[in-house]
Amino acid sequence: MALDIIRIVALISGLQFTVGFQSPTLQRHSLRISSLSAANNKEDDFSLDRRSAIATTSAAVLTSLSITNPANAFFPVGAFASNRPKSTPKKSSGNNSNRVIPTWQLDGGVEFPILALNTAGLSTEETLRAIDYAQNEGITHLDFHPGKERDGVAQFLKDSKVDRDSLFLNTKIRKPAPGTSPEDAAKLARDQIEEDLQVLGVKYVDMLMLRDTPDQKNIQAQWKVLEEALAAGKTRSVGIINYCPSGLETLMETAKVVPALNYIMCHVGMGPDIQGLRTKNEKYGIRTFAYGQTGEPEPREAMLNDPILKRIGETHKKSTEEVALRWVLQNDLAASLRPSGNFGRCEGQECQVGLSRQVSCLEWELTKDEMAELNAIKYDDASPTPFSAYCPGSLVLKEGKWVPRG
Repeated sequence: MALDIIRIVALISGLQFTVGFQSPTLQRHSLRISSLSAANNKEDDFSLDRRSAIATTSAAVLTSLSITNPANAFFPVGAFASNRPKSTPKKSSGNNSNRVIPTWQLDGGVEFPILALNTAGLSTEETLRAIDYAQNEGITHLDFHPGKERDGVAQFLKDSKVDRDSLFLNTKIRKPAPGTSPEDAAKLARDQIEEDLQVLGVKYVDMLMLRDTPDQKNIQAQWKVLEEALAAGKTRSVGIINYCPSGLETLMETAKVVPALNYIMCHVGMGPDIQGLRTKNEKYGIRTFAYGQTGEPEPREAMLNDPILKRIGETHKKSTEEVALRWVLQNDLAASLRPSGNFGRCEGQECQVGLSRQVSCLEWELTKDEMAELNAIKYDDASPTPFSAYCPGSLVLKEGKWVPRG
């Protein structure tokens, strides 16, 4: 008992140091947050509820005492084997320079890292913190939205010594309001592209993604603007986000450039074909980039408590979250990673450890039998496009809560 008490005290002391520590990069960022222009703080329409989820300090203490199974820790890297052609991965400019994230090669020789930092809902300071942690894990792909997240990326670019060309900057075009004319929708997209470049202080981004809208003409008008930006060198690639089959068909009626990818939700229970949407993407030569490996807009408790995922996790000494992410990667999809299970937040050890354990999912594999079991799980109420403006199963934010679109 005395030994256990000593171990607890020692561990808590170490955790207090870890949680309270900020790297020199973060210290510089914290001092300069207030210098951001108020004009850059226009919020995007995509913000997620903030949830309290995991007490990592308690879990770490209990794990150290062998009271809990280490496999139940939140999120836990050989190379991920993919049949798709990939260019030679680049090493990160961050502190963990030995970790290499595999890439897809898009048209024009653009290298697309298959793991991205998902900053959705983070504040400017939390975005800075998450980028710092991500860089240490070899993540160079920053998946952000206009607003506070973009401001965090801008501040990182301003303060850090990281080479701009070593980063993959991936942002989104805001949805036009209902009733917007195609001409005005196109102008909004053009103006935002110029705004993004100015705020970020760069000449180009690596990917621009177009959201859907119920107005077909607006989809087509805004996609033309993205094609113009690609031709002008203001972006190196273009993609779409939350497009269901009807939106894909609308866009492809007039598109001169095929989207490089469709960014949609994918998790265990939706099947490897993601309810048929992956096949629809690939019909046009569009790759699938996945978010929501544990669910959205919050973790899907039924999946995280699924006995099959738990059993497989225990076999590999991994958490159910890690099993869920590995399933996505082993189905040859790229994935955007929430930094922690507390969606929309990046605080302390949970954020740092959460990213590290997710990136480590590149280093182990599920067996064929395990993949078959996971492929067979079905959740009939899961939609691959929950944040679409009109697709079946999409959600809308009302009074701070996501509810089915009526």
